[in-house]
Amino acid sequence: MEVPIGFLEKLWSFVSFLPYFFLLLLLGITKALIVGPISSAIILVGNSSVIIGLWPAHFIWTYYCLARTKRIGLVLKTLALVLFPLPLLLWPVAGIVGSLFGGIAYGFFTPLMATFEAVGESVTSKCYHCFVDGSFSTIKGSCTVVTDFTDFCFHSYFSYMDELREMVSADVEPLEIRLSRLPSCLLASLIGVVVDILLITAVAIYKSPYMLLKGWKRLLEDLVGREGPFLETVCVPFAGLAILLWPLAVVGAVIASVLSSFFLGMYSGVIVHQEDSFRMGLNYIVAVVSLYEEYVNDLLYLREGTCLPRPCYRKKTETGHGKKILGERKNVDLKSKRSSSLGSKLVSEQSRTLKRAITLYKPVQVWEWLFKSCEVNGRILLRDGLIDVKDVEECLVKGNFKKLYIKLPAWTVLQCLLASAKSNSSGLVITDGVELTELNSPRDRIFVWLVGPLLIMKEQIKNLKLTEDEEFCLRKLVMVCKNERTEDWDSTGFPSSDTVRKAQLQAIIRRLQGMVASMSRIPTFRRRFMNLVKVLYIEALEMGASGNRAGGILKPNSNQTRNLDRTETPEMDVV
Repeated sequence: MEVPIGFLEKLWSFVSFLPYFFLLLLLGITKALIVGPISSAIILVGNSSVIIGLWPAHFIWTYYCLARTKRIGLVLKTLALVLFPLPLLLWPVAGIVGSLFGGIAYGFFTPLMATFEAVGESVTSKCYHCFVDGSFSTIKGSCTVVTDFTDFCFHSYFSYMDELREMVSADVEPLEIRLSRLPSCLLASLIGVVVDILLITAVAIYKSPYMLLKGWKRLLEDLVGREGPFLETVCVPFAGLAILLWPLAVVGAVIASVLSSFFLGMYSGVIVHQEDSFRMGLNYIVAVVSLYEEYVNDLLYLREGTCLPRPCYRKKTETGHGKKILGERKNVDLKSKRSSSLGSKLVSEQSRTLKRAITLYKPVQVWEWLFKSCEVNGRILLRDGLIDVKDVEECLVKGNFKKLYIKLPAWTVLQCLLASAKSNSSGLVITDGVELTELNSPRDRIFVWLVGPLLIMKEQIKNLKLTEDEEFCLRKLVMVCKNERTEDWDSTGFPSSDTVRKAQLQAIIRRLQGMVASMSRIPTFRRRFMNLVKVLYIEALEMGASGNRAGGILKPNSNQTRNLDRTETPEMDVV
């Protein structure tokens, strides 16, 4: 959609759009009132049944894993066992209430948004899609929500608890609370809560008029010029509602600041415990107010920095731990400056549509790339014998994900890292012409946690300067070895005999598999991976990778299993 230029053109665009907008809004609300109750009922009944049905198992298993874990010390474990009944008893109530409100929001807003999306520029038969889109798809989406919630409660939760119960190495010190520091920690937390609530609330109230006026100014400019959130038709009802409800948003921001100040003040006790210094806790109480004001100034595009004092609240600034903190702070400052300069450029151009110059990829796009790549790579691994039909069948029929669930995505991401390291890319090479960097990666917190470590691992691989033989062997070892000790690679024919080099590569693989294990706990992962396994199962049948059926169980044909041949492995451009 072209943005009108000139006052009269903008005014005419705004006036002519109003009847069109209100008709779409009326149709969307009508669809929401019809579909919403059905969708809400599915989510409420489905999620509530899962919560109530699994609650006894969650209660018992949580206590069992807490009692058996070696990751926390005796004092902290005793405290957790005493306090955990309260959140476990409140979980069914909170889960059911959350499902109720979440179901209502999903059932109402999904048909409404689908109505506006149906008139997009790329949609044909707009009239048909205006009435149909968001009806049956919303009901189907409600069933998907229940499925993903079930996967999280039944699989992801127990995976978290099993990880808590896993054995740790003897040199790892368990997390513990030192009773000798407890009085000073409590005193620091008490002082921090009182001081930070007062000071942060004062800063929030002082900055709230700026937030109100700047927000209204930007929204009204976009409304008249059909820019920013008003450029996309689907966003118009919510952007228009934002103008009316913007004062409530400002009040909500102030209330959120007051609530967060409580936890920020409480954290001063953690600083006292970590630094073993009551003075450092007091320094943190003062410094966090400065950090809060600087964050607000950046958010509202006010002057950079802050005039409030910011004393140092970490003693170990010269050690490795301190260097890590300073390095993180430096990176944050550099990112802040880059984002600030970029934001200034966009604002100075008087058009938020210039943000289209930087394509911000959505989490769902990255997710699609991952599973599409797993599908392509799964076919390659099936063909080369690194995955056999038994692995696919056990995953699909018996629910045994021991090999495929972690190693196949890890192999796929490793392909991406190797390709990115070779290309001297500043980010991750996803496909030909598509590069995921810190600027265009999704702003979702989960993806920030994932992309950052992957970029570090890419640089580590780049610095190792792997040969073609090492890369070829590394792809195989990801699938066939445990990669826990350097001795695991002794009989694999790895080209390098350097134990340090092998240990570095094994550490990268272990970290990569750990990241994939964390990703596998995301609710949509299991559902998408099961669909992927079904595709691989059909692919195995079509490739003739199975032998005769025996009792309904597929037997792999040994004649079809071949060793990995680098000349037969196509160049991968999808990750």
